[in-house]
Amino acid sequence: MKILIGQPKMEQHLEQFIQDINANPTVDLILYPEGYCQVTHLDEVKELAKRFQTAVVMGYRNEQNVDRALIINKRGETMLDRAKTPETMPLFMPSTVEDDGFRYGYVLCREIFMGLEGLKSEENIQLIFNPIGVGMFSEEQYADWSGEAKKIAMQQHSIILGTSHADGSYRNCGHSIPIAYCFDETGEAILLSKNDTRTRIVDTVLRTIEVLDSPVGTVQWG
Repeated sequence: MKILIGQPKMEQHLEQFIQDINANPTVDLILYPEGYCQVTHLDEVKELAKRFQTAVVMGYRNEQNVDRALIINKRGETMLDRAKTPETMPLFMPSTVEDDGFRYGYVLCREIFMGLEGLKSEENIQLIFNPIGVGMFSEEQYADWSGEAKKIAMQQHSIILGTSHADGSYRNCGHSIPIAYCFDETGEAILLSKNDTRTRIVDTVLRTIEVLDSPVGTVQWG
């Protein structure tokens, strides 16, 4: 499977998403951050997913500006749409979906810290997604966040991928470290990026990462 990991700026009209899905018609799935899409643009995202036969994983904000989890399959059908879990509660369910022979796990932003408990009874998850709203507010949070993702990958024997917006700050603290990551089934860091908002395409079959618009090009992992 080819997965595009995008780190867009916070936008009002899906500018980077439209550009990414148009420019990369061979990818199977696009992963975007928490809160990237407004509820008024959901129909457009579904139509683009259907037109390009590309699944979409991101977060969106509803009419009350509350964050929700979202997975749309390549036919433009909504596979997952649920509220974000409050910090003091167990991980909301469902947090897994099945589509075309794949089972996806989903933890929205800070739900990453509930994932070890919330997903441990779920077996045979091939991919786990972690859309993040804004970047990290400190190096310590970055280490904690990526460390938690690694634990989940190892527990579930799954590939886990996460991405944040390129801009914004945690609770308007004025500071943000944009991140994107991918750990394989053994917990090896395939991608562990901070302050680098380039778009990547992860190929889970060939085990390669392509950095778009970059002289780095395609690299092999494993």
